[in-house]
Amino acid sequence: MISSFDSLTVDELTSELRSIGYVANRGLATSLLISMKLGRPILLEGEVGVGKTELAKSISQLLGRTLIRLQCYEGIDTNQALYEWDYARQMLAIRAMSGNEVSDKSVDDLFGSKFLIERPLLQAIKAGEKCVLLIDEVDRADDEFEAFLLELLSDFQITIPEIGTIAATSRPIVILTSNRTRELHDALKRRCLYNWIGFPAAEQEIEIVKSRVPGVSEQLASKVIGTVNKLREMDLEKSPGVAESIDWVQSLGAIGANTLTEATAAETLGAVIKGRDDLEYVSNNLAEIVSDASH
Repeated sequence: MISSFDSLTVDELTSELRSIGYVANRGLATSLLISMKLGRPILLEGEVGVGKTELAKSISQLLGRTLIRLQCYEGIDTNQALYEWDYARQMLAIRAMSGNEVSDKSVDDLFGSKFLIERPLLQAIKAGEKCVLLIDEVDRADDEFEAFLLELLSDFQITIPEIGTIAATSRPIVILTSNRTRELHDALKRRCLYNWIGFPAAEQEIEIVKSRVPGVSEQLASKVIGTVNKLREMDLEKSPGVAESIDWVQSLGAIGANTLTEATAAETLGAVIKGRDDLEYVSNNLAEIVSDASH
């Protein structure tokens, strides 16, 4: 665990990440270290399953900080990301007041911290440097929410009308991820450092698989990665990511297979292919894919 990253070097960060099973290239490790030292958010874009979310988890583990995750989705609004009032408890409190003398204080108490439900962004503001804030799949949110995030990342404070302004005493590490389902606004990108995470080279992906699946043989890892890379060259609706490579190796181990053949591939194809049309297409060409695969 890293107690402080003030004097941390890129090589040291790369080594520390590798020690907990995350294999990062120098470009990614450099961008991440700059983000941490300068207190700037970092935006990670790339295909699904290449390790964007996993990097945030690894950093929180490495620094011993709480991971606070905001999962974005279509229609998410500020209340769902910041805070909400616990209306059910407020109604119970109001009923308990019935028949009793109601004071201004008792009414004000209904909108105090006791009845406030903190959502991820408010939790991160209050936690500050004790947390890593992951804003996951920000491209799924709409333009209005993106504009709100831009303001929040600038000031790192919010105003709750009934309570007042709550400001972060220190800034958390902030990691945003995007699968590029839509283009993000330039203003948000300018607020962040940027790194594109693509599919790793075969040798690096083999290393990732071996770090995540202890005991896997070099031969099996190489064969699986070679086959996955063959699948990525095909016209699939969803190309398999690193997560699927790991799942495939683990699935082969679960059925006791120590090599990848046409038969064992067919039995475990659901670990790496996640769509009916893709599954049919790959199944019809599986013999050729497995026999030709090499890294």
